[in-house]
Amino acid sequence: MNSFLAKRRKMKAVLIFLTLALVIAVIAALLLYFRVDTVDVSGNTRYTDEQIEGFVLNGGLGRNSIYLYLKYNDKPVTDIPFIEKMDVDIISPSSVKIEVYEKAIAGYVKYLGSYMYFDREGYIVESSAAPINGVPYVTGLEFAECVKYEPLPVKDKAVFSNILSLTQLFDKYGIFADRIYFSENGEITLYFEQARVMLGTMDNIDEKMMELKEIAPKLAGLKGVLHLEDYDGSGKMITFEKD
Repeated sequence: MNSFLAKRRKMKAVLIFLTLALVIAVIAALLLYFRVDTVDVSGNTRYTDEQIEGFVLNGGLGRNSIYLYLKYNDKPVTDIPFIEKMDVDIISPSSVKIEVYEKAIAGYVKYLGSYMYFDREGYIVESSAAPINGVPYVTGLEFAECVKYEPLPVKDKAVFSNILSLTQLFDKYGIFADRIYFSENGEITLYFEQARVMLGTMDNIDEKMMELKEIAPKLAGLKGVLHLEDYDGSGKMITFEKD
């Protein structure tokens, strides 16, 4: 009797061992088969592909496509600075596509030691302790306070559409100014290190920026003012006053 019970216990132990071994083998196979090796990232300009991967494929199971499907299916990634959302699509057991939708940022201002970024309508959409590349620094705007997710309280709201138009033209002509200054009467000055470009108003702004595209590289190392206030694209002489 004791021998029979011992054999049963032994058989039970063997079955448990084999079951556990099978479960472990299946889990290992699933982890290997559903491991993400290829990640296609698109839509990102403010973060590198590697940084985006780090935001999405995090944690111990971060590269398991089953886990990613359960985590992100119909649930976009949010709460990442400067990003509206990120959609994660499982293309295959080993391939994932990440589509990044960045917040539309027109420029930034400084407020109480922070950099406050606003969109085309003047709403503060993000803040940071350091400036980010590719976003113009805007000065000359007068405001008493600056609150995240609220509009920047300036008198002339039209300034934001002007800023957006300028940044779009920057992209169009491959220009980047260190700073954009708006005077009280709405005239615009662009800063390129120690050189300043007086644009005047937004009149003929496309023609002015088209001309500036050719001139901007020549401003490196210069100190002074380039006058484009009255330029209308007609070939009128452009003057540069050295400091």
